[in-house]
Parts: sequence; structure tokens; C-alpha cells
Amino acid sequence: MKIEELEIDQRIKDGINSFNYEHLTKVQEIVIPLILSGNDLLACSQTGSGKTAAFLIPIMQKILTSENKGTKALIITPTREICMQIEEQISGLGYYTDISYLAVYGGNDQDGFGRQKNALSNGADIIVATPGRLMSHLNLGYVDLSALDFLVLDEADEMLDMGFYPDIISIISKLSDKRQNLLFSATMPHAIRKLASEILVNPKIIDLNFSKPAEEIEQKVYLVYESDKQRLLKTLLKDYNNQKILIFVSTKINVGKVSAYLNSNGIKNSAINSSFTQNERNETVLSFKSGQVNILVATNLLSRGIDIEDVNLIVNYDIPEKPEDYVHRIGRTARAGKLGLAISFISEFEILKFNRIEKLLGRSIDKISLPVGFEKAPKYTLMNSVEKRRKKPGNFNSGKPKQGNAKKLHRKSASSKGR
Repeated sequence: MKIEELEIDQRIKDGINSFNYEHLTKVQEIVIPLILSGNDLLACSQTGSGKTAAFLIPIMQKILTSENKGTKALIITPTREICMQIEEQISGLGYYTDISYLAVYGGNDQDGFGRQKNALSNGADIIVATPGRLMSHLNLGYVDLSALDFLVLDEADEMLDMGFYPDIISIISKLSDKRQNLLFSATMPHAIRKLASEILVNPKIIDLNFSKPAEEIEQKVYLVYESDKQRLLKTLLKDYNNQKILIFVSTKINVGKVSAYLNSNGIKNSAINSSFTQNERNETVLSFKSGQVNILVATNLLSRGIDIEDVNLIVNYDIPEKPEDYVHRIGRTARAGKLGLAISFISEFEILKFNRIEKLLGRSIDKISLPVGFEKAPKYTLMNSVEKRRKKPGNFNSGKPKQGNAKKLHRKSASSKGR
């Protein structure tokens, strides 16, 4: 479907055109009409599919036609980086409108908190916030969200993994019942369905094959001993001069080690992890986006939500603990239908992890031979045989852990919401 076919305000279309988009993505084509028609929504879509615009476009359209005063939309995200990314998209899509917006996140100085307080006190059409910082403002009593029309939980599965469930429930308890709820997630585990049952009313459920990477991503694997990973990375990068490369590692310590090793071997790179200040993160991402630095070493901090154009190669230096994180990581390349390459290093300690990834994907990923100079590699073993050897007599699950009774938020029926 072409953008011009959307029945939305021309000012929003002009903003969309500034991104040089001509056609809606699959998730946008399905989700936009559902939001415009007033439905609560639970949507699962793979990273890079255009879901941010999928909820911003109809929300902005409804804001332009609303006569309500005060904050009309609250978008909650797990990290500062995603919060800033959404703020950037609002700025672009709403450039030709008078829609006001505010990003609320931590990691800035006291002056930054004061500016957020003033803006929240005066109200903004759209607030994008991380749960912790929003709770800090709400607890001080000057934020009025009683007239809210839209609540969006973006990357909801990540927020639950990060332990934000209590904050989310607390925030929701302060909102008006007369609102439309939109829950977006890259995966749909039990915890997400439980949350959806608590806050959504008669929702439309959209599952767009979230666990499968984009077809444009070519995936390859090297089996390599842990002790040879750094040398393999150095050898590999020689074949990708002047290309934009994102290297994912498992820990903050490994970020430092890998980045230092590459620099010591004349391979210029930047590094980023959660210990960096917000200014350091901003500067690092900006230098990578602008091409000042072509290689960035990062933790999972950059696996979701951050839209960096023209990443040619993703390297999984360490295999992630959760199979879904593999999909998020490699989704940083092949954005907007472009081609991309993802190469993973599997050590002797990570074979079982990659088995689980292949099980999630439903297929085997090509295992390629090591370059000249690497004589030995671990043997790839299938999960079933590994797990069978690990089982011991008497090692059994004695039952599910007891679950606490979470208080369910009672909501008015859809017919009473005045949509």
C-alpha cells in the first residue's frame, strides 16, 4: 500500500515523505487502520519492521483531530536509547504539525530533570518515557495523565525482562480508563500475554512471524575456540574495510577487551555499554551513524530499537543467552529491505546456545570453514545428543514454582470507553 493512499492529514504525509518512504511496511499496513478504528492492540513484529511509525502515524492523526487538552499519548519504552529514537521519529513525522512532545529519561543532570519537570507540568501532546524516570516524576505529584487517550508499551517483552512490571502497573493505575492501549513486543511469551490480559480490552492480536529474521539477512557461522576469537575477528575485519560493522559481545568487560584488542592492532573502533554516561552514549552512536567510526563494539544495549542505517555486517562475537536476542541483534542490518550479513562465532562453550537459536529459527545456519591459519575448530553437536548426555538419574523437576497472585487491573468494558 502506498503512503498516499492513507486517509490521514496531509501534514503527516509531508512528514513521512521527508523520510523518502513510498510504501507501508506489512506491520504498518495492518496496524494503522486498527489503531485508527479505536482497537486495543497486542502486536508482535520483528525488529526493523517499521512498528514505531505504525503506532505514531495513527496516534498523531488522532491528536490533530482531538479537542482534548493536556497530554494525549504516553509511550513507555525500556531504555533511554529507544526513548530518544522514538522522539526523533516524532520530530520527523510531525515536523509540519504543531504537535508537542517530550522525552523523559534518566542519565542526565539535575538541570535535565528540572526541564522535564517544567515541561511535564505544562503538558505535552506526546510523552515518551522510560518507566523509572516517569515514576520519579509521577511520585512528585505534578504530572497529570488523567485525560490520556493513548497508552503505548513499546518493546514490552524487554521491559518485563528488565523487571519493570511493578512500575508499569503502578503507572497504569494513575491513568484514565478512557484510553486506547497498544502493546508492542518482539516476542510473545506467557508474561506478555498475562500483561495483555490485565490492561487490554477486547484487543486485536497481530503476530507477524516475530521469530524469523528478515530474508534479506545472509547468516553464516564460524566454529572457533574461545581462545581464537580475537584473532579470527581481526582476520575477518580485513575483508570489510570501510563498511559499517556492529560487533555484539556478552558483557561490559568483553566490550573493553575486544575494543582494546582491535585498537592495538590498528583497527579503529568505538565501544558502548550501559556503564557509559548518556552524553557518552549519544556521542558514540552519533559518530557511528555519521560514519566517523565504522566499527562499534556493544552489548545487547544496541540490539533493540536503535535505528542505524546501512549497517553492512553484524558480528556475534559472543552468542546471546536468549535465542530471541539473536534475532534482535542481526535485525540491526538489512533495514528497510536492504541486504545485510550476520556472522556468528560459536565457541566450544556456546554450541548448545546456538542449537536453541537454530531451533527457534526452524533451520540450520551455514557453518563455514575457518580461514587459513586456523587449524582446529570445535565440533558442532546437535542439542538432543548433548542434552541426553547431560541428564542424570534423579535429576528431575519437582514441579512449577508457586506464583504470587498479581492484582488484576479492573477496566471498564470497551463500550464504556467512549471511543
